[in-house]
Amino acid sequence: MSPVPVSQAEPAHPLVSVITPTYNAARFIRETIDSVKRQTYPHWELILIDDASSDDTVPIIREELADPRIRLIVLAQNSGAAVARNTGISAANGRYIAFLDSDDLWLPQKLEKQVAFMQERDAAFSFTRYRMIQEDGTHTPYVVPIPEKIDYRGLLKNTIIGCLTVMLDKEKLGTIQMPNLRTRQDTALWLNILKQGHLAYGIQEELSQYRRVAGSISSNKWKAAKNTWRLYRDIEKLSFASAAWCFVHYGWNAWKKNVGQT
Repeated sequence: MSPVPVSQAEPAHPLVSVITPTYNAARFIRETIDSVKRQTYPHWELILIDDASSDDTVPIIREELADPRIRLIVLAQNSGAAVARNTGISAANGRYIAFLDSDDLWLPQKLEKQVAFMQERDAAFSFTRYRMIQEDGTHTPYVVPIPEKIDYRGLLKNTIIGCLTVMLDKEKLGTIQMPNLRTRQDTALWLNILKQGHLAYGIQEELSQYRRVAGSISSNKWKAAKNTWRLYRDIEKLSFASAAWCFVHYGWNAWKKNVGQT
């Protein structure tokens, strides 16, 4: 499908701004970009924010800039994923904001189906099921199950929403900004939105693929647990008893998820 310039996106087909932070992502970034270019929904812009990479990430991205829907912002110094994502959000022109990390992938109908779902449900926040894939791209049999909808208390107990699957409606939510945290900034944003009374609606279909990369922050379960506890206590300001109650549920759900991957 030939590119459709951003300026030609029709009102009936709202523009989706895809936010992709990159840092030393040369191994995977071309495949990630290709998964966006293969979308059956052509009304998107891809904003890549490079967080001071020291490898060939930026030269690889520059080769993709012939597509007018793809934009690159290069940060002068490494500032973390929250700053990179917020920089992209500030530069976004679309009604909808979607997130895709630099090593993850989308299935071709992801945007088409998710935009239609958002419009049909009049939803401000949606997410999808996603499959775990190995570092080399090999599929695992595990597709992460998700609820049909989740509220603030539910997400505290089960951090099930994959960042690569999320779509947000700026018209309904207003200002969207991730807390300036090194980790869990995405979950902190989801909690902030749900705390305002919104619900997140789950699309019961695998539309995204999460790459398990050795040495990544998310691959360290102990650090993930510690960061979740800090999120409860330092960001959400839960009492010790409430945080402990949520943490027990979080641990149980994380264990079930890990068992499903083995």
